Amino acid sequence: MEQAAEIEEIIGSLARIADCPSDYAADWKARTGGKVVGILPMNFPAEIVHAAGALPVIVQEDDAAISYGRSLLHEFYCGYTRSLVDQAATGKLESYDGIFLVDHCVALLGAVDAIRFELPDTPVFLAQFTASMDEITTRPQISGRIGELRQRLEELCGEPITDDAIHRSIAAYNRNRGLLRRVYEMRRSGRIALSGRQMQALVKSAMVMEVEEHSARMARLLSLLEAQPAAPSAKVKLHLSGHFCHAPRPELFDMIESCDVTVVDDDIYTGYRFISTDVPDHDDPVEALTGWYFARNNNVPCSTRAQKTADWESYLGQALENSGAQGVIVLVPKFCEPHMLYYPELRKEFHRRGIPHLLIETEHEGLALEMLKTRVEALVEVIRRPAFTREPA
Repeated sequence: MEQAAEIEEIIGSLARIADCPSDYAADWKARTGGKVVGILPMNFPAEIVHAAGALPVIVQEDDAAISYGRSLLHEFYCGYTRSLVDQAATGKLESYDGIFLVDHCVALLGAVDAIRFELPDTPVFLAQFTASMDEITTRPQISGRIGELRQRLEELCGEPITDDAIHRSIAAYNRNRGLLRRVYEMRRSGRIALSGRQMQALVKSAMVMEVEEHSARMARLLSLLEAQPAAPSAKVKLHLSGHFCHAPRPELFDMIESCDVTVVDDDIYTGYRFISTDVPDHDDPVEALTGWYFARNNNVPCSTRAQKTADWESYLGQALENSGAQGVIVLVPKFCEPHMLYYPELRKEFHRRGIPHLLIETEHEGLALEMLKTRVEALVEVIRRPAFTREPA
C-alpha cells in the first residue's frame, strides 16, 4: 500500500505541473534566474535550449474559454492555435522570454503572427524545418536551421552554446525519453495498468520540467512500478492515434476507459510520438539533431511530413501487432487539415487489415461525452464479436 501511495503521489505531482506549465516556468525562473523559452510543436530540438542554460517549455493548450483571442483568429482555426493566441492576449505567456518554433501549418503561422502582434517585446522566431524529407537539399537545410536556432538562442541568453553543452543536453534528454519509453513498454506488455490520463501526465510534465528533475522522478517511479505485481486485464485493448500538436482532454481518456477498455498504446503527440526517438550519437551535435529529425519521422510517421519510405497507416498496422491492440480510436482536432486530409488513407488501411476503428473529432470548446461514449461502446461491441477477436501479439 505504501508503494501504491507513492506511485499516486509522484504521478499526481507531475500531473499538477503538466496542468500549470506557466506556474512551473515562473517558479523556475525565480529560483534560478535563468530564461524560459516557450517552444511550439512538433519537432523542436529542446536540447539546444537546455544547452543554452534556459528552460524549454512546450506551450500547451489552455483549458480556459477563448475570449480575447476570438478577435485575433478566425473560428475555423484549430483550438490549439486559438488558445495560444488567447493566452498571449490575456497575459499568460508573460513568463516566457522568447517563443521559438520549427514546424508550421497555415493555422500555426497565423497564430504566431497574432502572438507577435500581442507581444511586441517578446522575441518570436520561426526556423522553418523543411517538410519534404526526400529532397537532397533537405538535410543541409535542416542543419542550417538548427545553426540559426543556436545563434538566436545565444543572442537571447547572452552566452555561447558549446558543442560539449549540446552533447550533455542530448545525453540528458535521451535518458529521459528512455525512462518514459520503459513505462510504455510495461503498459504494452500488461505489466502495469496506468490510465491514459496518468500516461499523458508523465509525458506532458516532461515537456515542461527541467529534464534532470523530471528524470529523477521518473527513475523513482519506475523502480516502484517494477516492484508491483503484474496487472493483466481482460478488457478490450485499444490504440489511440492522432493529436499531433496538443493534448486530448483528460476526461476523454476517462470516458473511453469507462467503456471496459484499456489503452495499451498510442501515437499522440503528448504520448509515444514525443518520446519515440533518441538523438543519435554523432561528433557534430548539429548533425546529431538533424539526424533526430529524420529518424523521428521514420519511427512514428506524421502526415505533416512528406516521405516516400514512411507512411502512418503501415506504422499503425505494425503497432497494433506489437501491442495486441484490438482496435483504434483516431482523435482528430477540429479543423486540423493535415490530419483530416490523411484520414482516408488510414481508413483504407484499417479496412484492408480488418481493424475496427472509430474517428472522434475533438474541439477546444468541449466534448459531448455521453454521445461519444455510445459510439465507443458500439466499437467495443463490434470488437467483441467473434469475427474481430484477435490473438495478443
